[in-house]
Amino acid sequence: MKSIFTIIFVHLLIVLLTAQSLTPEQIIQKVDQNLNFKSAITISEMEIFGVRGKRTIKAKSWSQGRDRAFTEYLAPAREKGTKMLKLGNELWIYSPQADRIIKIAGHMLRQSVMGSDLSYEDFMENESLLDDYTAQLVTMDTVKQRPCFVLELTAKRSDVSYFKRKIWVDRQRFIPLREELFASSGKILKNMEILKVEKMGRRWYPKEIRFKDMMKEGKGTIFRILKIQFDVNIPPYIFSKASLK
Repeated sequence: MKSIFTIIFVHLLIVLLTAQSLTPEQIIQKVDQNLNFKSAITISEMEIFGVRGKRTIKAKSWSQGRDRAFTEYLAPAREKGTKMLKLGNELWIYSPQADRIIKIAGHMLRQSVMGSDLSYEDFMENESLLDDYTAQLVTMDTVKQRPCFVLELTAKRSDVSYFKRKIWVDRQRFIPLREELFASSGKILKNMEILKVEKMGRRWYPKEIRFKDMMKEGKGTIFRILKIQFDVNIPPYIFSKASLK
């Protein structure tokens, strides 16, 4: 029994020393190292739990850094062929039904993507969190038996999507296991919870995430990564408006 208490004490001491040695900025930087990549090709699905039932949308995406992304929806038949192109701060959608390309800008960025709990604004975030927010370590907590740093982030500018964010970061794997997103009024707008994490090479990466828009009815949206390849060569023509058609 004494040895068990000794092990627990040593573990708590290590955790405490780790917390004291890392600044909030360093914690966010470690999160970025896990989540950021030079390029990736992803096959994913969104399971949307709406008021009238559940539906699943499958997509394939090509990404290069934070500024370039191209997505083609594969299923169901109603959404198949819809494409989305992000270049920096600009976003275009191609609709096969209308056979036209639409630029998404202004208030349209706040609209839901395919009826999900994610907005176009969520897809448009380009910068590291430290570029847009001031970080503060407020406490320690546990999420699903995982010890976490709890950080509060306050926006540096008025043009960011969310004025304040509260993030629970896994102290060992440096993955945000939970996040709450707030308006400047203090009202919670969305929350996020990572349901599944996987070790991929040297990084930990989220494979299944639940999003909930608190302004919408329904039980939220689960985003699953079915397959992902990091640091792959992607032809430049993928990231062009010509690829939309």
